[in-house]
Amino acid sequence: MMNNTNQKSKFKINMKTKGLLRKQIIISMGTNNIKRVITQVNAHITNINRAFNEVKSNISTDYIHSNNREVVIITNKIAAFLDLSMV
Repeated sequence: MMNNTNQKSKFKINMKTKGLLRKQIIISMGTNNIKRVITQVNAHITNINRAFNEVKSNISTDYIHSNNREVVIITNKIAAFLDLSMV
C-alpha cells in the first residue's frame, strides 16, 4: 500500500489509532489506493493476521472498512504502537 501512485517512491504509511480502546488502526491514503485495498480486502486481512501470529501477538483483524480518505482496520484488542508496524 502506498500513499501516492509513483511506483519508484518508498513505501510510506501514516497510521494512527482511534477511540478509547484503540481498536481502530487508521491508514490515510488516496482514493485509488483505497479502491485497490478494498477489492482485495480478504487477502489483506489474512496477511495482517498472519503477521500478528508470526510475532506471537494475540491481536487479530476483525474487519476492514473505508471512507473517503482512509482505510480503517478494526482489531479484536487494543493495538499498541508496536502492533502498527506489523500492519
